Amino acid sequence: MTDPNGSVAIFINVDIDDSVRNDPEVAKRLEEACPVDIFARDASGGVEIVEQNLDECVLCYLCVEAAPKDTVRIVKLYE
Repeated sequence: MTDPNGSVAIFINVDIDDSVRNDPEVAKRLEEACPVDIFARDASGGVEIVEQNLDECVLCYLCVEAAPKDTVRIVKLYE
């Protein structure tokens, strides 16, 4: 299933603010914080979302805590 943003996720999507998307330190913290490997570092060291892992999210919000305030948002695609 593809949401309007082009994601293949069914249950959640992750929004990363553009202000931190290319920050290697934030990418490293997100990669280390996520227990289900939703985050990786791209070729330039910025944040990459591992799309196939999105629905593994356990809603622990460790990524939200690891990133600067209001720069990572978990979006539930269900009610």
